[in-house]
Amino acid sequence: MKYLCLVFLDKENWSACPDPHCAAYGQELVDRGKLLAAEALHPVDTATTVRMRNGTLSVTDGPFAETKEMLAGFYLVDAKDLNEAIRIASDIPPAKHGSIEVRPIRELDL
Repeated sequence: MKYLCLVFLDKENWSACPDPHCAAYGQELVDRGKLLAAEALHPVDTATTVRMRNGTLSVTDGPFAETKEMLAGFYLVDAKDLNEAIRIASDIPPAKHGSIEVRPIRELDL
């Protein structure tokens, strides 16, 4: 089953985990056949929020919501169940500085 591990960090800890540590863990997951995709994001002040309401496009700078912890990146993993996904998420290096939200991927009903 696919799980998305969303990495959240606050502004003070945004760069607390060096990129090589995250890349090394990503490679470990690749080697184990668990990593489907992973990316780091630029800080939230580079975000653009897009909304469509009643056929009208609204584009604003910044994130959709003000929060203490901001989305910093993600790991898309293949795990046998939620317990394995949680074990994988607990080893994601930024977990020591922020939080990892684990969510199952839902297939679209077509």
